[in-house]
Amino acid sequence: MASLLDPAVALPAAAVIGLCVGSFLNVVIHRLPKMMERGWADQCAELAGREPEAKPRYNLMVPRSACPACGHAITAIENVPVVSWLALRGRCRACKAPISPRYPVVELVAGALAVAAVWQFGAGWKGLAACAFLWTLLALAFIDADTQLLPDDLTLPLLWGGLVANLFGLFVPLASAVVGAMAGYLVLWAVYWLFKLVRGKEGMGYGDFKLLAALGAWLGWPMLPQIVLVSSVLGAVGGILMIVLEGRDKAVPLPYGPWLAGAGAVALFFGPAINAMYLR
Repeated sequence: MASLLDPAVALPAAAVIGLCVGSFLNVVIHRLPKMMERGWADQCAELAGREPEAKPRYNLMVPRSACPACGHAITAIENVPVVSWLALRGRCRACKAPISPRYPVVELVAGALAVAAVWQFGAGWKGLAACAFLWTLLALAFIDADTQLLPDDLTLPLLWGGLVANLFGLFVPLASAVVGAMAGYLVLWAVYWLFKLVRGKEGMGYGDFKLLAALGAWLGWPMLPQIVLVSSVLGAVGGILMIVLEGRDKAVPLPYGPWLAGAGAVALFFGPAINAMYLR
């Protein structure tokens, strides 16, 4: 019987698990910003000396997912990753309202990232850690693209997860991870204040500092120059394309998180090779 470490077993398993995780990430991407807004409203009420407004329970598990157009509760058979969307032809079963193709896209990307991680790092602890790292980056990228928020509920566990993983030397020595976390935060913190002093306005959010700190904790300080450079290039190209193709207003700030997340994924898979090529 094939071992779980056999690629013939591990890769299909990673694909299926990744698709299921991607389905859950869709919930995280949609609900976590709304949960944050509720929390801020409650805090504002408390600071103003008022009782927070009573609201129905709302978290990642409750209430059940439903069609935003008609309220039809999504059944288990309608929630099978990718397959259900194809079977329903991208429309609600009850009211036929269109379902965004982004849902299966997130699921497919999560599955592909899991397969790539297991292929490169194996089906052991390193591969599992790489999957968790990539899935968190995926959620952060979409949340930031939607809301220009990088929630502490994701960035801080990602940072600590990198330090714990490298406590056992999974990706880099612990010293490199600790220095990477500190340097990652301080680099963008310095850029933030320099930009603010020169231009008189904020150029990025504190979530970007924390995300780069988390990337440093996972990948070590030698990867930080590469991540900053690659994310800047990706952001510049992406911004130009959005302005040219979509007519995006140049005055509207662009989220930096998706490009940082993409650069972090590139560094995970190809970082050592890119650094070695650059040094040669």
